Amino acid sequence: MEKRFIVFGLILIFTLVALNCAPGNERWVEDHKAGFWAGIWHGIIIIITFIVSLFTNDVGVYEFNNSGWPYNLGFLIGLCFSVGAPWRAKPWKWGKKCRPKKDEWAEISVKVEEKVREGLKAWLDETKKKERDKEWEEIAQKIEEKIKKSLKEWAEK
Repeated sequence: MEKRFIVFGLILIFTLVALNCAPGNERWVEDHKAGFWAGIWHGIIIIITFIVSLFTNDVGVYEFNNSGWPYNLGFLIGLCFSVGAPWRAKPWKWGKKCRPKKDEWAEISVKVEEKVREGLKAWLDETKKKERDKEWEEIAQKIEEKIKKSLKEWAEK
């Protein structure tokens, strides 16, 4: 029970400290602009400031009164640490997920072979169909010529 109160207290203290230095604060004025380190901090606390910004106009997610590219770089670095969570990445497992196993290669090769066969078969069937269509056209022309010849002979009688 005491651990729960300690954790709650630490979260509360962290939230208050985070909001004290949040973007949109009157701390950042024309003479004192937010720099690189403020950018890192604002990137790290972005989740908290986003939630607070939903309920108030005094806190923003990004400090507009900043020093330019150094603040933006720091903000992106802090954002990577808070949202990207690099501590969750497991580099020792990166290669294992991407590489197919030997059995998977066998399955892949069989599937590729089947697809190639189906494609070749469809292509050959299409070619045969075109040849059959040409044969039928030739037969139709011969029949038409014979009919014309027969009609001409009949008409001349």
